[in-house]
Amino acid sequence: MKQAEFLNVVMPFKDKLYRLAKRLLISKEEAEDATQEILLKLWAKKTNMSNYNNVEAFAMTMTKNFCLDRLKSKEAGNLKLVHSNYKDENTSLQSQLEAIDSVDWVQKIMEDLPAQQKLVLQLRDVEQYELNEIGELLDMKPTAVRVALSRARKEVREKLKEKHNYGIG
Repeated sequence: MKQAEFLNVVMPFKDKLYRLAKRLLISKEEAEDATQEILLKLWAKKTNMSNYNNVEAFAMTMTKNFCLDRLKSKEAGNLKLVHSNYKDENTSLQSQLEAIDSVDWVQKIMEDLPAQQKLVLQLRDVEQYELNEIGELLDMKPTAVRVALSRARKEVREKLKEKHNYGIG
C-alpha cells in the first residue's frame, strides 16, 4: 500500500481516533500523542491492512487499548478523563455560558460512570457509532451495549435533574 492509498483509507476517521483519545486522556496534547502513535502503528501494518474487514473499527480498538494502557501506566498517575469537543457559535453570551456549564456538568458526571458505560456513551452519543459497531469495538453483545448505554444515559439524566432541581420543591 502506497502513502496516497493509506491516506485515503485512514484520514476519513483520523478525527474520530483523536476524539476517542481525548475522551479517555487528560489533554489535547495527550490525545494528539495517542493519535500519532496509532497512525504510526497503522502505517507499520499497512501491508496487512487489506486483511482487515473494517480498518476504522480496528483503529478505534487500537486507540481504546492504547489509551487504557496509558491510563494504567505509572506515568499516568495524574491523568483524568476530560471532554471538550462542544462548541456552539452564533449564540448569546448567556447561552454560551449555560452550554459550557451543562457540558462541564456532563463531563463531571461521566467521570464517575463505570469505564464500560463511559466508552459506550462516548461512542454512541458523541461519535455516532451504531450499536452493532460499538459491540464489535468493545467485544460486547448488542444487548449488553444497549443496557450499558441505557444505564449511562439514566445516570447522567438523574444527576442533571439533581443539579437543576436542587433546593426546589
